[in-house]
Parts: sequence; C-alpha cells; structure tokens
Amino acid sequence: MTIQSGTGTGDETYSFPRQHARTQRFTSGAPRAFTVSPDGERVVFLRSSHGTDRANALWVLDLAGGQERVAADPVTLLGGSSERLSAAERARRERSREGGAGIVGYATDAAAEVAAFALSGRLFTAELRAGTTRELRVPGPVLDPRPAPDGRHIAYVAQGALRVVGVADTGDAADDRALATPESETVTYGLAEFIAAEEMSRYRGFWWSPDSDRLLVARADDADVRRWWIADPAHPDREPTRNAYPAAGTPNAEVRLFAYALDGTRTEINWNRSAYPYLARVHWSADGAPLILVQARDQLSELYLAVNPDDGSTRMVHADEDDQWLELFPGVPCWSPSGQLVRIADEGGARVLAVGERPLTGPQLHVRAVLDVGTSDVLVSASAGAGAEAPETGEVHVYRVNELGVQRVSTEPGVHSAVRSGDVTVLVSSTLDSPGARVRVERAGKQVAEIASHAERPLLSPRVTLTEAAGIPCAVLLPSSYAEGNGPLPVLLDPYGGPHGQRVMAAHNPYLTSQWFADQGFAVIVADGRGTPGVSPGREKSIRGDFTLTLDDQVTAVHALASRFPLDLSKVAMRGWSYGGYLSALAVLKRPDVFHAGIAGAPVTDWRLYDTHYTERYLGDPAASPDTYAKSSLVTDDGLSDAAGQHRPLLIVHGLADDNVVVAHALRLSSALLADGRPHEVLPLSGVTHMTPQEQIAENLLLLQVDFLKRSLGLA
Repeated sequence: MTIQSGTGTGDETYSFPRQHARTQRFTSGAPRAFTVSPDGERVVFLRSSHGTDRANALWVLDLAGGQERVAADPVTLLGGSSERLSAAERARRERSREGGAGIVGYATDAAAEVAAFALSGRLFTAELRAGTTRELRVPGPVLDPRPAPDGRHIAYVAQGALRVVGVADTGDAADDRALATPESETVTYGLAEFIAAEEMSRYRGFWWSPDSDRLLVARADDADVRRWWIADPAHPDREPTRNAYPAAGTPNAEVRLFAYALDGTRTEINWNRSAYPYLARVHWSADGAPLILVQARDQLSELYLAVNPDDGSTRMVHADEDDQWLELFPGVPCWSPSGQLVRIADEGGARVLAVGERPLTGPQLHVRAVLDVGTSDVLVSASAGAGAEAPETGEVHVYRVNELGVQRVSTEPGVHSAVRSGDVTVLVSSTLDSPGARVRVERAGKQVAEIASHAERPLLSPRVTLTEAAGIPCAVLLPSSYAEGNGPLPVLLDPYGGPHGQRVMAAHNPYLTSQWFADQGFAVIVADGRGTPGVSPGREKSIRGDFTLTLDDQVTAVHALASRFPLDLSKVAMRGWSYGGYLSALAVLKRPDVFHAGIAGAPVTDWRLYDTHYTERYLGDPAASPDTYAKSSLVTDDGLSDAAGQHRPLLIVHGLADDNVVVAHALRLSSALLADGRPHEVLPLSGVTHMTPQEQIAENLLLLQVDFLKRSLGLA
C-alpha cells in the first residue's frame, strides 16, 4: 500500500531548525500523561502553556462541563525561581529521555482525587477536585512520589531511602518516616537500577498494595558494578562524574524485593535470583496476589510468579522460553478482573494476547501493548500482523479484544494509543495529514470532549510516500519543490534501523527533520529492516548474533526503490543517532561501494562497551561469543575491513556527557580510523548527553550536517 501526504512550506524569518529546537521537537505544549478517574468525571494530564514553554503544568478536564483547569502551576509553586534538579533526578530524566521541565511526572490515588509530584526536589500534593495544591515539607531531594490507593499516605525516595509521609486532612505532612534505609552508599531502595530504567522500561522501584497497608520495594546494590568516569574536558576544574555502568559480560546490580508494612517490618520475597536475576515487571492489584516477572540473564527464559507478601514465598504461574530472546511489553503481566494471567507472547510465529492459557489473537494482529483490562475486554495497541489480508505500513491501532473477537477502536489511518478507565477512553491519534496528535475523550464510544494542544504548528509538512521495498517498510521524502522531470536526486538514508526503534510510522511529526533534509536537495529514505519492531517476531529476531544484517536491508531498500523514485545512486549518504549512528558508520566502512558519506551520531562502535541487558539479548555473552562481538563492532579488524579499500567521508558526533553510549565509543573509532589511515571528522559536544535538548546545539547540528553532506558528496 502506498500513501502520499503533504507539501512543504517555508518561513525565512524563523527557520525550521530553530523552531524544531525551541519547541523540543514540537513536544512542548502538547498534552500527555493522561489519567482517567474511575468515576468517569475527570481526566488528569500534563501540558505546558505554549509551544516553546518547556515547563509542564498539571491540568484537569472536568467532563461534566467540558472545562479545563490548572491543578498545579510550577511557576506559581516555585515563586518564579529556577528549577533545581538533583543528580539523581537528572539521571532519571536521562533514562526516560525526558526533555521537559516543570511537572514531568505525577501519580494519583485510586480515585484520582489526590495527585503527588516532585518539583525542584520538593514534594507537592494536589487536590484534584478542589483544585488546590500544597507542599509537604519533607527531607529531599524528593524522587518519584506516589500516593497510596486510599490517598492517606505518600511514599517517595530521598537520598536512596524509601520514605512514607501521612497526609492529614489539612494537607500538612504528618508522621514522615523512613521505611527502608540504605545500608551503604551503593544501595538504594525504591528506585529502578540503571538496567531496569534504560532497557526494561521499568522506571519505578516500589508498588503500593491495593489495601494501602504495605508496599513492595526493590533494593538495588551496585557494589559489584564496574565504575566508569565521565569528565567534562571543557571544564578541567570539575571533578569527573563517577557512574556504575554494567557493560556486556560484567556484573549487574544485585536486585532484591521486599514487602514492607507501614510500621517498617519487612519480608524478603524469594525466588531463584541466581537463575533469574532480572526483576523486569511488578504488578499489584485487587484482582490477585502480587505478580512479578523475572528473567534469566540470557533472556531465553522467564517466570511469572505470584507472591505471598506474608511469608515471601512465590508460586510459578507461567514460564516462557525462546530460542532467540524474550521481549518485554508495556502493560503486562497483570491479572484480569476474573483472576486470569494477562500476557503478550510470541507463539506460532505471531505476537499474541493471551488471557489465562488461551491466545485471544492470531497472526492477523501484531500486539504491542496492553492498555487496559476491563471486565468484558482487553484494550490493546497493535499493528497488522504478517497474516493480515493487506499491509498497513506504519500504522498502529487500538483494539478491543475478548473471547468473541477483535474490534478496532481507532478508525483513521495513523498511529493511535489510548488510556481507559471504565467507559471513558482518552484516544490519542496521529496521522500523516495533520501535525501533532489529536486527543479525544470518548464515553461508551462517543466523543464527549477534546483536549487542546498548544504545540506550535511546524513550518513545513512532510511530502512522504509510505511503501514497501523488497518487503521492507519504507518512507520516501522528496523536496517540497520537486517536480517530475527535474532529474535524479542525491540520496540520504535516515534510519534508526535497529531493535526497539521503528521509524516508518503513519504519522506527521516523525518525518519533519527528514523533510527538512529533503528540502536541502535530497531524496530521503527511512527504511525499517530486520530487527525493527512492528511486523512479526521472526523478522524482529532474525538479527540474533549479527547486527550487520541491519545494514544489508538498508542496501536492499535503496536499490529496490531506485526503479520507482528519482535516486542518484552515485551520491548516497546515511545519517543516524545511537543505533542509527552505528549503522551510518558501518555503512561507509562495510559498503563504500554503496555509501559515499556517513554521519554517525553517538554511535556504539564496540559492543563490549554497551550495557548488559541490551547487548547480551542480541549478541550473547562476550566471553562465550567473542567472534560475534567482533563481527558486529566497528573498531575490530572485521569492522574496519571493506571489499574495495575505498575511504568514504565520515563525521562522528558525540556528547561528552553521554552516560549511555559513552564518548569512548567515538574516541576508539577515531583512533582506529587514524591508525588505518582513514580521513574522518569528529565533532565533540561539550556538556551534551545522549539527548541533545540544548536549543542552540540542536539547531546548529542540523545545519552542520547539511554542510558536511554537501561537501562530501560534491554538491553545490
């Protein structure tokens, strides 16, 4: 299926690179983080005041009258002073790729009447019905505060300790106390360790019981994790930052789980931690016993365990095994209201929803996440699977699933997600034709409200064609002014191209930067080859043991598209960040016959330097499989070899403060290239992490990349 959308526009007084940077990639001003109250009266969400305001406020939509109101304004609460973030809070935001400011997260009680949030390391609560906000003066800096389901206590983390404070009727803090205090500087209670937050999408470390009388609390000890140092060469007077980084093949943090009563008594939860060291998921609801998902280090097996918090014993509910690896999914595992296990599994070549031991979906649907579990159905996010009658390139829809069948909730082509409680659903929809996302509130399937977005409208609109090339999902973007007969265009591949990084989406905003590059005179191709999610487990897992296969699919895509689009194959370049940066460097080193220039942003160049959970999932243990790592890395003899001996221009860009893909990757690649006599350029970014939220840096990076591409490809 081929879809076309849009034409480009321009504004010389306010360039797209500057707009893209100032708006935090058009996320500022957009509503997000929705919570629906169980009584169906309120929708709680975050949103900043306009498209260049990074500071999110807490909002409430009252559905009875359809009115939006501010429940907590960070500017008012801080009295106009600047926000101050602790090192722990900055690390949490880096793990979740949070570039906003103000109130960036909140949690509510079960009735969604009380919200708690941290602001500048201080603890605040908001009465969502009354619209009042108070500060609770407690030890700080405060991290991840969460009210008990009954709203009478708030648990939070400060200085590595899990603390609980009572909330009196007056809103004042009462009886603040530490439930779990770290025994040493390497121990934290109630926080997700690096691997859980970076790779498992588990961003929290404690969970309230539905009765509000106790908590499950994760204890992480990184004493055995190797220490790395991240310095800022631009400020030699500052001490380097000391980080515990679990590189592939090295020790992880030790993670244990405890049940704590409010009086401080604790019971350790027991399972075979030596065989299943990863605490991947924790679920505790009124529908069953606490439920945990634990994974083996090699991620080939995992256990779903029901927990007895009284004595710490666990009972196996289900076990999964896979020859390649086991994926983790949002929203599962959990219990259905009838007490059955809800999970997503790869079975029979499909990614299916299973309730109890029975799959409720088949190969026609590729299930991505469980959004809500109701009494009569399960709400899921899914794409058309390999068994679907027709491909829906880049589309993601919301479905209701039960034993009677599958019903699509979202209707128009695009990328959709949802939050639901009872009969009220917040449907978030992005399409190719419109910028940003539309947020509709439906009750029993009928729209009752719409939540406004204050995000800026982009100065350009993608001229994008979604298609497939040799079975590979692709997006092709041409210059806004291009007309048939204008002749072939130099080609720029703009992929992520690796695990967990689908880029071909049926939505407007993901292609804005690609369109801007196209308007500089390129035909831009975004291709999702093997390893990227969204089609089938087999295609996603076919890269096990060999990341270089992802480059093969980029080559296949560009050659297959050459017969259908005006591509000048004598001028082909690739740009990318993170895995896409690795792929770009791999392209010019391995296939100089195809690629004539590359821009490698924050690339992983030696997979032995990347973290355990991610790297070992795909490449195994480096001690047991050294050849596998050598084949996929760039700084080995395998990585630097090429067939024709051609040297192609390569620009390496890396943030010196990156604690995820550390700058050692870029430096080792540069050293290897220099030793091999290969010309290249290195652009170090002082004070920049794996994200590039700084406005001037983000803007100028785009301009510098265009300059490099035109110089390297011999363009005017």
